[in-house]
Amino acid sequence: MNYRVFLALVFVLAACTGRNPVVVFPQVDEKNHIQQVFVATLRQRDPETLYGSRRNPQIQYLKVAVSVPPDRKPGEIRSGRKHPDPNRDFVISNLDRLANQKIFRSSLRQNLAARQGNNREVTIFVHGYNNSFADGIYRSAQMSEDFHLPGPMVHFSWPSAAHPLGYAYDRDSVLFARDGLEQLLRDVNAAGPRRILLVGHSLGTMLIMETLRQIEIRSPDWAHKYLSGVVLISPDIDLDLFQTQASRFKNLPQPFAIFASRNDRALKVSTRINGSNSRLGTITDPNKLANLPVLLFDVSSFATGAGTRHFTPGTSPALIKLLSRGVELNRSFSTDKSAKTGFFPGTVIRVNKATQLILSPGVVVQ
Repeated sequence: MNYRVFLALVFVLAACTGRNPVVVFPQVDEKNHIQQVFVATLRQRDPETLYGSRRNPQIQYLKVAVSVPPDRKPGEIRSGRKHPDPNRDFVISNLDRLANQKIFRSSLRQNLAARQGNNREVTIFVHGYNNSFADGIYRSAQMSEDFHLPGPMVHFSWPSAAHPLGYAYDRDSVLFARDGLEQLLRDVNAAGPRRILLVGHSLGTMLIMETLRQIEIRSPDWAHKYLSGVVLISPDIDLDLFQTQASRFKNLPQPFAIFASRNDRALKVSTRINGSNSRLGTITDPNKLANLPVLLFDVSSFATGAGTRHFTPGTSPALIKLLSRGVELNRSFSTDKSAKTGFFPGTVIRVNKATQLILSPGVVVQ
């Protein structure tokens, strides 16, 4: 790889996310929305960012209130300023450290007890490569806000280096964090939710697959029983590796959704770094996944404009509008296979066990 190509790759990877300082801003305008995020982290405490990139073998638990500014486009996150303005920026308005696992479970259980029906489904979000502690928390709050998630949001913050040249460190941290994510999954399940929706982005999807695989070995069919679905967004996983991971399961959790785009610039860089032919998040040919009961969402038509195009389902206003249609979205994640694709406008292709949905802005229902 020559010097110019190397610099180009660094520029693209550096654009994956901004560096967001953790600022506790207790006084925010009443018009701001407050999103509560439960957090479990394997990061060590840091005097400047609260939690940094160094690894901690013991999970620490928090409950964080995030103030979401009122005038923003869906998918937009403003942050990273030394002196944030709550009317423009995401800020943390309150941060409570939960002393131990028992208190975390109790706090989540109390939250769930005050809810009914579908509002008792917990969403767990696992961030991706090059993410700081604040990055993942703000993204969790943004998803909860924009998708109108009815139940509690839980964020798993694994120790990413939060640096564009930290890919190898992040890959090692993914392996380091497997036991921690398994513990969190079991903690959340012990709190008594109706079900658990597990969502991962980028390299965080590898952490999800490795963790679910080890749970399957220890407790066969656990994931199929307790998860209401798995969503992999722009998964940074080698296709052969994913096939091996999935083959370990007696039953993959259902629905099992994969959001992919052939226009994902970050994954194109990852393909070159890893020397592989393709990453799972760039697969738009359902024949390559035909042996697996998965939903492959091709969002290439929404992945346009500047930037890495690496989180399209969470940053495209048009796609957010489509995916956040509450009643239909819940129906699409039901056990009725015919309902999983019925309301999505676009082309549906079924190949053996796999179903592909090619979504297009031109056919989005207004």
